[in-house]
Amino acid sequence: VQLQASGGGLAQPGESLRLSCEVSASFHSLNEMGWYRQAPGKQRELVAVEISGRNTNYADSVKGRFTFSKDNAKNRVYLQMNSLRPEDTAVYYCYADQLYPGSRFDYWGQGTLVTVSS
Repeated sequence: VQLQASGGGLAQPGESLRLSCEVSASFHSLNEMGWYRQAPGKQRELVAVEISGRNTNYADSVKGRFTFSKDNAKNRVYLQMNSLRPEDTAVYYCYADQLYPGSRFDYWGQGTLVTVSS
């Protein structure tokens, strides 16, 4: 499975950005899909992940501001980021996994940098 993320860039506090990720596999073959991020000097953390095509888990810090969505026809997932804050500055990674009996495979995109600064 290959993941290709895009849409990062520079935004001022309060502005919006939308990240996009093209997924090479059918969504039906995937268990989790979503986004993680890693800020400078910090560990990678969950931002928004949809589980089994149903519930989406969000980090507390982004609830109400960020929205995960997907387009099955285009094999793309998105992260709409509103009301951006300087602390949202990070490299954002598209993520997916597949489950097989006794095995789990994790897939990561190349990362796209989001910088929030005035």
